Amino acid sequence: MSASHPFRCLFTKPGTPSRCLRRSFHPSKSLNARPKPKFPSLKASKLGLVEEVLPDYSKTEKEALAENYTPAQMAAIEAGEAAIDPHDLAKKGAFREDSMRLDYLDDLSTIVPIIDKPVRAPERNHDPNLRLKDEEELIDDFANLVKNSSEDDDNLDWRQFADNQRLTVGKEEAETNPPSSLAPAIPKVYKSRFSDGSTEDDEKAEISSAMRRLMRQTGYALTTIQRFRVKVLVTHRVVNQTKLGKIQSQYFLSVAGNGRGRLGVGEAKTTDVGEGREQSILNAIRNMKPIPRYEDRTIFGDVRGKVGGTELELMTRPPGMYLSLRLHSYIAHALFDRSISGFGIRCQSRIYEMCRCAGISDLAARVTRSRNPMNTVKAAMQALLSQQLPEDLARARGKKLVDVRKVYYNGNT
Repeated sequence: MSASHPFRCLFTKPGTPSRCLRRSFHPSKSLNARPKPKFPSLKASKLGLVEEVLPDYSKTEKEALAENYTPAQMAAIEAGEAAIDPHDLAKKGAFREDSMRLDYLDDLSTIVPIIDKPVRAPERNHDPNLRLKDEEELIDDFANLVKNSSEDDDNLDWRQFADNQRLTVGKEEAETNPPSSLAPAIPKVYKSRFSDGSTEDDEKAEISSAMRRLMRQTGYALTTIQRFRVKVLVTHRVVNQTKLGKIQSQYFLSVAGNGRGRLGVGEAKTTDVGEGREQSILNAIRNMKPIPRYEDRTIFGDVRGKVGGTELELMTRPPGMYLSLRLHSYIAHALFDRSISGFGIRCQSRIYEMCRCAGISDLAARVTRSRNPMNTVKAAMQALLSQQLPEDLARARGKKLVDVRKVYYNGNT
């Protein structure tokens, strides 16, 4: 029941139909209409909260401009200001930020030849009666040059004659700048902005097509590729049974690295032994990826890898002290020299070569289950790429980078 109506309203029939078929017994007032605000709404412009985009010239500014411009120029300035909408200027005069904007700054009011509209020769340069000179006419031109020449003439005069010598009879514009429907030629670029990584020495040397393709894809120069450490780890014969019989081929698996944290694995299978070996090495260089190294000598923590039935574990090792025994050829006693050296690479030969290529000097490895050579190399590469960096651990555990290095990686900081 509404508190604003008397009690008898419960027993009387309403004169006008209400919005709802039943009466409301809620104590609050019904919200049939939108309540009017107590205060009138004010615009931000009336309160002075909106700044004008380009305010009009004040009286002081007009007086300052009048000192440098004539009355006619002042009238032209005021007319130009009135003709331009300030809101339109603020929106269209700013730099675009949408996805369809141009990637460069360009004055679209000017026409750039070759890009926007090629400049072509006018049709009036055409000469229907144009023809080539015959031998007698060319001889006459040369004879006139010799007749009018003097002893003081040098080679420059002869070059100018060769450059300015006309080969046709008719309009000069028809020979020098003839009209054509073809687009003008693109100007020659002497030095390209895009380099394939080659140098002048590389161009002089004889490079195969596969090596040039590798240089374009990776951006490495020939001298850089030659400094990479490469090693063929696995090679064996493969026989493919087809309806034509057994087809024999040779399989190669190679690794390549720069010795500073980059390592790649490449495979190739061809019938030619030399071609397959080269192709596997090029694929290894093409597939090189960065390998994280702690202190440029070992890996970050112990990692595991599994490919097929081969499982292995790579373990980080700290730099240690070793005791070396030196025997002097003349003195019969031993000199014990304690010198600082690393732990070394204590693992099987294929993982050892991978560590040498990647620049890892302290590492221990354990291969369990199958020791397939091909799967061992792939599992070692998988384990090296699955390292957790200290930055990621520190961010995940909410600790500082120095705490993670000191506690978990035996750092010195």
